[in-house]
Amino acid sequence: MANIAVNALVVDTLIVDTLIRDLLEWLARRDRSYEEVMGAWRTSCPKLPRREHANDRGLLESEEAGRGSVVKVSAAGRALLERNRPSRTAQRGIAGRAR
Repeated sequence: MANIAVNALVVDTLIVDTLIRDLLEWLARRDRSYEEVMGAWRTSCPKLPRREHANDRGLLESEEAGRGSVVKVSAAGRALLERNRPSRTAQRGIAGRAR
């Protein structure tokens, strides 16, 4: 029984981590307003609060800008994205197999 609980926790963690990386990739394209982030990444599932987890882990930054706030990827978030990018060697290998 304990094994099932541990496996479920691992799967939940992997899912949340993947969704957080998706959020960071989306934000890395350009800074977004808080309203835009909330509109695009709001969830009704209390088990998958991607933005909240990313913020709690220090992967996001918010700053006041004019009449609202802007959300962007923090230095820690950029480092996480860089660590999780496929290496150029691996990308060439994948591209070579596609031919």
